[in-house]
Amino acid sequence: MNILTLWFHKLGSPPTFYRIAGWLMPWCYGLALVTGVAGLYGGLVQAPADYQQGDAYRIIFIHVPSAWMGLFGYFFMAANAFVALVWRIKLSEVLAMASAPAGASFTFITLVTGSLWGKPMWGTWWTWDARLTSELVLLFLYLGVIGLYHAIEDRRQAARAAGFLALVGVVNVPIVHFSVNWWNTLHQGSTVRLFGPSSIVPSMLWPLLLMAIATHLWFFGTVLARTRTGLLEVDGGKDWVRRIVLADDAGPSAPAASERSHV
Repeated sequence: MNILTLWFHKLGSPPTFYRIAGWLMPWCYGLALVTGVAGLYGGLVQAPADYQQGDAYRIIFIHVPSAWMGLFGYFFMAANAFVALVWRIKLSEVLAMASAPAGASFTFITLVTGSLWGKPMWGTWWTWDARLTSELVLLFLYLGVIGLYHAIEDRRQAARAAGFLALVGVVNVPIVHFSVNWWNTLHQGSTVRLFGPSSIVPSMLWPLLLMAIATHLWFFGTVLARTRTGLLEVDGGKDWVRRIVLADDAGPSAPAASERSHV
């Protein structure tokens, strides 16, 4: 077994991942708060008003990063579901299911902020626009995965069934992303591009990118927290979980001894 394979094998071990996630989680949340505050200040205070939309456009600093995260979260969930179904990796099952509520939350925020933005811009809270409709379908897919997972008592069977639904629904992700290019919609096209120049001015771009970093960090912090809980639930009868429970019951000095028992 080469070094890379050994590293992935150890990372995929629930006790090892539990410890690593516990170390990374506060860093994700802390950096998310710092970058989020900086991004909001830059977008809501420092960025100039739009020459057409005035200050109403500033909702993009929440709307756009949330929309990106809704799509990223679904791709992350589907990728882990694929790994879980093909290789039967327990950690991927838990990661896929842990990412569903986080992705659904960002998708819900996208729809709400989009409606708030659409009222002054389009004169209506909602229209069956291709982008809006496909985004709503994305939320329903998330809710379907969450509902199916909690409808089956056996956690591993539930994760596989919900993971299969997630894979079926992944076809909607490119539809959401390319809907403004494929159909004539009210929704404006993309102004930020990974490859090539963006059409948004730098004073608006950097707060938007900071908010994108903040939402990604918050997403991973949430997924790590939910995965830790999920691993304890799935492996509830195993020794490493018993040691953690006993260490928590014993007091603040015991976790160190629990950690040493895994070395």
